[in-house]
Amino acid sequence: MTFKLKNFLSLFILIYFLFGVEVAFSQPKHAISMYDTPQLPHDFVSLPYTSQSAQKGGVLRIGAVGSFDSVNPHIIKGRSPWQLRFWNYETLMGRSWDEPFTLYGLLAESIETGPNREWVEFTIRQEAKFSDNSPVTVEDIIWSYKTLGTIGHWRYRGLWKKIESIEKTGLRKVKISFNEDNPELALLAGMRPILKKAQWDNIDFEKSSIETIPISTAAYVISNIEPGKSITMARNPDYWGTNLPFRKGTLNFDEISIEYFGDATVLFEAFKAGEIDIFREGNAEKWETQFNFPAVTNKQVIKSEIPHGRPTGMRGLVMNSRRPLFYDWRVRQALIEAFNFEYINEAQNAGRQERISSYFSNSILGMKEGAADGDVLRLLENSDQTLLPGTLEGYKLPKGDGSQRNRANMKKALKNLSIAGFNVTDGKLLDSQGRQFSFSILLRQGAQEYQSIVEMYSTSLRRLGIDVKIELADSSQYWERIKKLEFDMAPYSRDLSLSPGNEQYLYWSSEYADVEGTRNLMGIKSPKMDDLLNKIMKSSSLRELQSITRAMDRLLMAGRYVIPIYHNGPSRIAHKSNLKYPDKTPLYGDRIGFFPDVWWKEN
Repeated sequence: MTFKLKNFLSLFILIYFLFGVEVAFSQPKHAISMYDTPQLPHDFVSLPYTSQSAQKGGVLRIGAVGSFDSVNPHIIKGRSPWQLRFWNYETLMGRSWDEPFTLYGLLAESIETGPNREWVEFTIRQEAKFSDNSPVTVEDIIWSYKTLGTIGHWRYRGLWKKIESIEKTGLRKVKISFNEDNPELALLAGMRPILKKAQWDNIDFEKSSIETIPISTAAYVISNIEPGKSITMARNPDYWGTNLPFRKGTLNFDEISIEYFGDATVLFEAFKAGEIDIFREGNAEKWETQFNFPAVTNKQVIKSEIPHGRPTGMRGLVMNSRRPLFYDWRVRQALIEAFNFEYINEAQNAGRQERISSYFSNSILGMKEGAADGDVLRLLENSDQTLLPGTLEGYKLPKGDGSQRNRANMKKALKNLSIAGFNVTDGKLLDSQGRQFSFSILLRQGAQEYQSIVEMYSTSLRRLGIDVKIELADSSQYWERIKKLEFDMAPYSRDLSLSPGNEQYLYWSSEYADVEGTRNLMGIKSPKMDDLLNKIMKSSSLRELQSITRAMDRLLMAGRYVIPIYHNGPSRIAHKSNLKYPDKTPLYGDRIGFFPDVWWKEN
């Protein structure tokens, strides 16, 4: 072997050891997972929760309560049907809902990352096209990310702040580099909707409403609009992704129509009359007692229950802790104690539904009963802030005896209110300056379940000497006030996943506590929560993730921001008998990606 050849081989070996790991890691892949190896191989045929028996065709009619005045779901202004975000737009990567957090190529044929996911590069499929048959370009992707990240809805802006650069690296390649160590960002970067840049050249994106019909990459395009009343989407016969394995057995309806109704009662009557095809029922008692109309008994309508393995999330009445009245945790605890859950649950559901015990309950991510220990304790005890009672030792919701008067808990409520500076005089709960404890509960007209709950709750509050008012607002006014945080107490619902990540900033961070349109409705501002949110982004194992979410769960429950009600359990769906779904349901159950994606209408 010559000297030159020896030197060349030595140099090659040195380069391999210095850069071999990165070279081996940075290979284009068909999928990416947050923690585990993707379950489906590169040559997978279809998602595991689709059916080869699915038929194409037919019209699906869906009902919704409320109204809409926009078809742009990506901006703060206006009210857009939430479904448009998912049915009218596609992303570079698509999510499998049978895994905690795994993405497979959709608009992108492959994904490549740096060794620590400090950057990600996507290669766009050559066949990817918009609904006007124009190709999806790198320029469209860069424009979409910048526009949504700077003037789009708050849900998109968090990622943009963490992008160091976004650049074209090839005819069909785009590379995004990040400015922080956060392995989830590579996945989130694959989940932004892609818009057609040229469509918005002379249109104010932030102020667009109902007049601009989106040109999109998705299988469904808007075909008809009756402002505020209905919106119809038709399947694009030239949809570019029909033969993708990711799309096999999905997007089966020729047409989907969403009809809007004034309230849930009118919607239910429309379903009973056959005017819409499907109805979801969250109330277990109604499911057992009110779904006995003729179409059910003669099998024209089927009652289906869809199980799931996701967290319960939180549902109930949220207290706006920005308001001085709700700033004291003892006041919030008293209002929780005055909520007679057992009596209300019996009245609403014949006691059939279980109460939500924490934000991540019903999953491996939820806090355990009793005192914090191990990693959870270590995460919480090193805190610069004073942790509220119940954080370390464990917090449990008060339990009543089921009677209407709920005496024991009412006494506890009065004691906490007294400690907080309120005392009863002549039947009124007054502060030290003689002002009565007074607040309002904001409800949307037609929200009959919450109205019934709040009426029973108000009776208990008045027994404490509290002046409580129920404010009913139409859908438009309600959402405008929620957006501007102009409420004392209001209904609250927060779904949570098995792979919590950057979206948690929107829910709980101090940064988003006071911005218009925030999803941090309770106004939590906790340095320890902010610290945990930073840690969750960098968690490298499922065990570490569990410890962090269990610590977060304790902070949220001990914060006493929400009065929890019951969780729905399995999804209860009544539907026309010719509507079918696969035998296998995904890990997340009935959520985005399941209905209407894998359902079909039998001919």
